[in-house]
Amino acid sequence: MAVLDSKISQLLEPAIEALGYELWGIDLQMGSRVKLLRIYIDRSEDLVGIDDCERVSRQASSILDVEEAINGEYVLEVSSPGMDRPLYGLGQYEKYIGEDISLKLRFPYQGQRNFKGRLAGIDGDEIILVVADHEYLFPVEGIERANVIPQF
Repeated sequence: MAVLDSKISQLLEPAIEALGYELWGIDLQMGSRVKLLRIYIDRSEDLVGIDDCERVSRQASSILDVEEAINGEYVLEVSSPGMDRPLYGLGQYEKYIGEDISLKLRFPYQGQRNFKGRLAGIDGDEIILVVADHEYLFPVEGIERANVIPQF
């Protein structure tokens, strides 16, 4: 699935950037009959609103249909990453060093897949997560899902 996510990102990123947004990430979920493609967009100077999502949705839908990037039916959602934003690549993790994050690993580590802790840094292609005074190194490709934990 990561290959398909990458293909979709490559198709959509130039168009999304041309509209003045950053492609934050893509989440493709395969349902039993219909696929769900969730596209997260962001922009540095202002919040992302419904009109922004509609504009990107129209453009993305046209590109995906013309390129036949997804076989069969799919539902397209365009959204802001929100306060509990998902993290996809090392560059995004780097922006949130010092923040609390939650993550789910693709495979268990010491019998556990879910971790919450402070993102302490990056070492090569691994993130450093501090959980209750224990430091863990997790390769980014081994992380199934990670989110920033909002601070209120």
